[in-house]
Amino acid sequence: MKAVLASHNKKKIEEIRRILSAFFPDVTLLSLEQVGVTGEIEETGETFEENALIKARAGAGAGRFSIADDSGLEVDALGGRPGVYSARYAGEPCDDAKNNALLLSELSGVPDTGRTGRYVSVIACICPDGQAFTVRGTCDGRILTAPRGTAGFGYDPLFFVPELQKTFAEATAEEKDSVSHRGRALRAFAKALQNYREE
Repeated sequence: MKAVLASHNKKKIEEIRRILSAFFPDVTLLSLEQVGVTGEIEETGETFEENALIKARAGAGAGRFSIADDSGLEVDALGGRPGVYSARYAGEPCDDAKNNALLLSELSGVPDTGRTGRYVSVIACICPDGQAFTVRGTCDGRILTAPRGTAGFGYDPLFFVPELQKTFAEATAEEKDSVSHRGRALRAFAKALQNYREE
């Protein structure tokens, strides 16, 4: 099975490849560049679902599956921000360090009990017949007052996961995959795709 992974984010692509390979050892994942899509995809949606579908459609065609992820951090004390703007929260170009600094600044003075939030991942798929579907995964946690750990990307150094008793940036890849928003979304996606292929 050939599929396009509609992303230019190398760390995200690596994570998705790692998780999906357990379900689909026969899958060949192509990058956007390999199918001739080199420019940035304009994410104009107001929800993770809308943006994931926009990206998936950019890689669709030629009898292949096109898969895309849109994900981000929702912080309760900020009314759900940064949400769909997580990657570019502090402006363009995307910069994890600046995003984390802005998040800490906006949460300054908020007590631990009020620093709750969740990571959200929506996986969209455009099938060869044009059928489209999305699945969602979430992981609840708490935003720390200072970063911990050096692994991961995005807001991982600030995102403390009670299930792991550590931040995503302190977790191994296997630990993160077991509870992460993207791991949960991809497991749901794998079931949906298996059902589609069996129809």
